[in-house]
This record gives sequence, C-alpha cells and structure tokens, in this order.
Amino acid sequence: MMPRWKGKGLQAKANADPMSKIVSQLQSSLIQFETRGLLSSCSVLVEVDAELADLLNRSCFGRPRITAQEDKQWFQLDMEEAFYLCFSLKCLKVIGEDGSIKSNEELWDYFKSKKLVFPVSYKVYSHLRHKNWVVRSGLQYGVDFVAYRHHPALVHSEYAVLALSEGDNDLNGRLRVWSDVHCTVRLCGSVAKTLLTVIVNSNNQGANSPSCLEHYTVEQRTITRWNPERSREDQTGPKNGTKKSTKHNDLAGTVKDKV
Repeated sequence: MMPRWKGKGLQAKANADPMSKIVSQLQSSLIQFETRGLLSSCSVLVEVDAELADLLNRSCFGRPRITAQEDKQWFQLDMEEAFYLCFSLKCLKVIGEDGSIKSNEELWDYFKSKKLVFPVSYKVYSHLRHKNWVVRSGLQYGVDFVAYRHHPALVHSEYAVLALSEGDNDLNGRLRVWSDVHCTVRLCGSVAKTLLTVIVNSNNQGANSPSCLEHYTVEQRTITRWNPERSREDQTGPKNGTKKSTKHNDLAGTVKDKV
C-alpha cells in the first residue's frame, strides 16, 4: 500500500524536514534543559514551554494535556514513549511518587507491573521508532500501534501493528485462531491500513532488566487479503485453444516484510 498524503505538496514538505532530524532536535532540547517527567500511574507527565511543546508535537511524542493552570503546559507520555526517551535516547529523567529519580531498571520494573506485555510492546515500539516511523496507539483500531511515515497531519497511517511474542507463551493471545486473523485483516482493510505483525523472540533472555532488549530479535510480517479476482489467471491451451481458468480461495497472504 502506497503512502496516502493528506494534501498536495505535503510529501515534499516531509522530505525537507525528516522525522530523524526532528527527533534529534527534541533529544538535544530535552538534554539541554535537563527535562524531568512525573510518573503518574500508566503515563509520565512533562511540564514544557512553548518551544518544547512544539518539538514534542512535531516529533509525535505524547499528547498535550489541558489543565486549569494557564501558565503551564503539560504533555502526557505513554509508557513506551517515556521509556524510549529515557532508555534509548537518554534525554529524559522520570521522578517517582516518592520524589526520587527512577533508574532505567526501576522504571522498567514499574512499567512491567502496570503492563504485563510491556517488554514485547516496548521492543516493537523502539524497533519501529529506530526506523524513523511515527508510532502511535492503535487502540481505536483494535491493534497495539499504528505507524505513520511522517507526522499524522501530513500523511495517513500505513500500518496497523500487532506486537506478538514468539512461541506458545504469547501473553496477548492475538491471531491464535483463523477467525481472529480474518476479522483483524478485514478491519485493517476497511480503514486502508496493512496489518503488520512484529514478532519478538526473547532468545531465552527473560525480562529481568532492560539490558535483555539487546538480545531480543524481531521478525516482521505483513498480512493482507488475497483477492481471488485479482489472482485469477486465464491461460489458453496451446493445442485446442480452450481457456483454462485457475481459481484461488480468498485467503490471507502472509509476507515477510522490511518496514
């Protein structure tokens, strides 16, 4: 599926201001101002000024949160977003409810306690972010994430992403039966997205600390409907001139893909 830009000239605008450059600017700004976030249940709140709010919005980290304090701006980061800024980009410190700065290990354990599949979902999130995809929550589409080629204001999301773990220990239990595959693929097709499964193999490393992530490997697969009308092939026999029609069932085609 080709990217669907939301207007004329927006692709050129995105190419002139790549997401990798914007994220690098955000990283530098967060480090410069020694930015700290406040741990709040399943998210992290960050107080920002106008410049930092603009960078967070352009790089698609978090969402602005409306408060009664007109002189302050706050952004709310999801767990994967916050840990990516802390652990991967090393540009954000998170303060716990006790007022102390949380180490990566403490933050890892806290997020795991709030979300059992956090090690898998974070590996998938960071994998796509490292490839400069914009990754947002896919809750409204019944998936874990949606992936955009650039800012959502410029282009529609291309992929509906499911984060899965290798083997029979898959905690989220998705795509175990054919009916689940069929429903998910149809839903993705109805909103013009390709279903992307990112399968995480822990390689028996466990999830005791974030250092295990470097040993995790991922495999990407896109799953799409196989339309029999488009796949039908009419062949003319070499001798009697009769047409031979080959029919295919309406199945889902699975393709390993580079995203």
